[in-house]
Amino acid sequence: MSSHVVVIAADLRRTTIKVAPGTYLTDVLQEACQKLKLPSDKYLLRHKQKQVDLSVPYRTSGLIPGAKLELVQKANTPSAIQVALQLPQPEAKEVPGGRLIQKFPSDLTLWKVLRQFESGKASGGRNINITARGVAQMSGAAGTGSGQLYYETPVLNIMGREFSTFTDFQKTLSQLGYNSGNVLIRLSYKTTTQTLYEAMEQIGQFFKEAEEVRTEPAEAPAGDKQPEPTPAEPSPDTAMTDLQPEPPEEPRPQDAPSASQEPGSSTAASETVANGDVPGEGDPYKPVNVFLAPSGTTPAAALAPVSETDFEPTAAHAQLHQARLQEYSKNKRLLSDKELEEKAAAEEAKIAAVKSVLVRVRFPDNTSSEWEVGPSETGGFLYEAVRHVMASPGQPFRLALPVGRTVIKDDSGPTHNLIKGYKLSGRVLVNLLWDDSVPADVRKRPFLKANIASQGQAVKVPDVPKDAGEDTNEPPPQQPKKDDKSGGGGGGGKKMPKWLKLGKK
Repeated sequence: MSSHVVVIAADLRRTTIKVAPGTYLTDVLQEACQKLKLPSDKYLLRHKQKQVDLSVPYRTSGLIPGAKLELVQKANTPSAIQVALQLPQPEAKEVPGGRLIQKFPSDLTLWKVLRQFESGKASGGRNINITARGVAQMSGAAGTGSGQLYYETPVLNIMGREFSTFTDFQKTLSQLGYNSGNVLIRLSYKTTTQTLYEAMEQIGQFFKEAEEVRTEPAEAPAGDKQPEPTPAEPSPDTAMTDLQPEPPEEPRPQDAPSASQEPGSSTAASETVANGDVPGEGDPYKPVNVFLAPSGTTPAAALAPVSETDFEPTAAHAQLHQARLQEYSKNKRLLSDKELEEKAAAEEAKIAAVKSVLVRVRFPDNTSSEWEVGPSETGGFLYEAVRHVMASPGQPFRLALPVGRTVIKDDSGPTHNLIKGYKLSGRVLVNLLWDDSVPADVRKRPFLKANIASQGQAVKVPDVPKDAGEDTNEPPPQQPKKDDKSGGGGGGGKKMPKWLKLGKK
């Protein structure tokens, strides 16, 4: 059953658009702007002084047949959209919840959103291949012939609509009707009949031409400006890989040169470790503390005496639990864009205020070492510091945080900064995990070098004061006092009426 709506422009021109129950309102906007000869990316629809959600179909929009929609001009500043990308299996197993969540401007294309999810901050340091996947297949129909890598294109499902072509990927979030709020994108893959090499050439050419078309209208009015130098123009590879310029890397202090800046520093460090030399006092890779493995099989904290009263809930615990239940039962509104920006700014200011972090790395043999890192240290620095104390520095390993099993990458780039990138603060525990290729005899050897292990100290478990758990038991002795006040005998409490004193005359 078809119907229609009337779209009215600001100059009182109007046009009638036929709609079906499954017609999306963003398509209504584009068709109306095409008939009125207006750019669809600069207008929104409004019905009875309320903005219309362009991302929903007509049957769920609440509009009646013949509804009059007004064309209003969109703000020049793009709004922030929170995008959640639902990954398919088995990639979803490596991500908590199976989703990558990040905020993007509403004028960003779907292709750039995917590129940002591949290697941006949203992926948590993981390198996820979405736009350049290949599947090995035989060229013959019966599984014979030479093998080829065929392109596996991403398929995006947004509110029941599928986008899988390069033309679809050039649509922005705003063109799909998302100008505020959240959007969920379900990702899947489909194997095409195009080879991976041909697809990469087409991607570079297609998105280069698309970028030129998008930038020509913006550069046409500014004819009096001086043209930018030729090296600044994007190349086909730049259009595909470098969607966002990386910030300049912060200079490292002179007393702590990074191993990635000098080609010979890594070789020299490996030679120093192989010779068994202890790092000097001025060496930034020298650990602050070295702890030996426990001598017994039972953890020292489990040997501490425990009282049965430590596990008994007190009145304070019940009151705290009741207060939390009352707090969770209240309805809370979602934060506005301004409040979310203020929250993000406060979090960035909190991270910027961190001057140093004490990182303890726990090794496979239960020994551990601590390093004090500053705001400029990266994951590459921590990996190099670990190699300076391990007995077999040539063996591959990885460093993982206990919460969420986030892996710290061996990279000295600004996106892998320990404080800004991984948001470390205070005292942090990091676990060292051997790579699967490490042989068993290496795993059984002591992890630390002998000179470093000789400086180790035993881990001391702090003594818990005996009266620390007795403070919570003080309120019960006061209970009889309340009973005395409620009785008929007494002091300054409220007395019981005579007619309630049964059995007395």
